[in-house]
Amino acid sequence: MKRIPDARPLIAPSLLSCDFARIGEEIQAIEAAGADLLHVDVMDGHFVPNITIGPPVVAAMKAHAARPLDVHLMISDPDRYLADFAKAGADILTVHWEACAHLHRTVQAIHDLGLPAGVSVNPATPVWLLKDILGDIEMVLVMSVNPGFGGQRFIPQALEKISELRNIADDIGCTDLRIEVDGGVTAENAAEIKRAGADILVSGSAIFKSGDYAGYISALRG
Repeated sequence: MKRIPDARPLIAPSLLSCDFARIGEEIQAIEAAGADLLHVDVMDGHFVPNITIGPPVVAAMKAHAARPLDVHLMISDPDRYLADFAKAGADILTVHWEACAHLHRTVQAIHDLGLPAGVSVNPATPVWLLKDILGDIEMVLVMSVNPGFGGQRFIPQALEKISELRNIADDIGCTDLRIEVDGGVTAENAAEIKRAGADILVSGSAIFKSGDYAGYISALRG
């Protein structure tokens, strides 16, 4: 099975905020600037109020990418599309707790495709609900904004959720679990997010609007 890189913290620029007319150049530039993962937001207009991309665009991204594609499925009934996104080049697949009727089955399907499995929770979903799945997954993605649009402000209560999740994981022996945080992550709040227990920081508009990809990624890394 593919692995999530071992270094911590990892910086995962969200390609949702890049210039899609220059996607190949943007991927090469963000990788040269120090990106560890490339975060890909897939939205269906049903689970979240926005529509973004599907497997053909992920395949186009993969053709230019040297770093792993961290594919976040913000979609209803994700089981129908897991194989399609794996074939397109996803290196990590993350689904939402709120979208999966049979989460263990979905996680097993991701593993059967040879990929690490992540589970994401929306801001209003308590992290203790994930306790029984933590031993079966590689990553939890804590949403620190309500999913659907980039450029939103970080919800401060997410810090408590990150700390609670880290404590739960450690208490049950899941010390290798990666905690990813997505939404409103900036150079100004990155340090406190990492202190709370985050391993992977997703940042989109803050990086791509900075004018200095390498400088901003360095500031996030700390």
